[in-house]
Amino acid sequence: MSNDQDSRSLATLVSDLAQQVTTLLQTEAMLLRTEMSEKASKAGAGAVEVLGGAICLLAGLIILLQALVIALAKAGLGAGWSSLLVGLVVGMLGVILLRSGKATMAPSELTPDRTQDQLKRDARVIKEQIR
Repeated sequence: MSNDQDSRSLATLVSDLAQQVTTLLQTEAMLLRTEMSEKASKAGAGAVEVLGGAICLLAGLIILLQALVIALAKAGLGAGWSSLLVGLVVGMLGVILLRSGKATMAPSELTPDRTQDQLKRDARVIKEQIR
């Protein structure tokens, strides 16, 4: 084998490697865009459903709470104390639900996990190929 053939083969290999890395990066970028689009669509659809459900639940809850206040007042607790008791219990429940919902909607829940994992695997493969 002559030096000319070795040089061409090495140059071809380097060129092929550069092309494959470029293609890989383009594919990974496309995967990232697709996954982020899916996550955004999912979050938007979920937000609309949550809003509609919350409005319906709020109307029902108000009526039920009024009925509870009336029932406690008729049981002899007094209208003011009944309202205070019901308000405190509902307020505590609201705080618990808000904290739980906030944790569910944390930014870490919206990260493109599949793309990150794939990029890490690709980086390892590229490092192995270079060695």
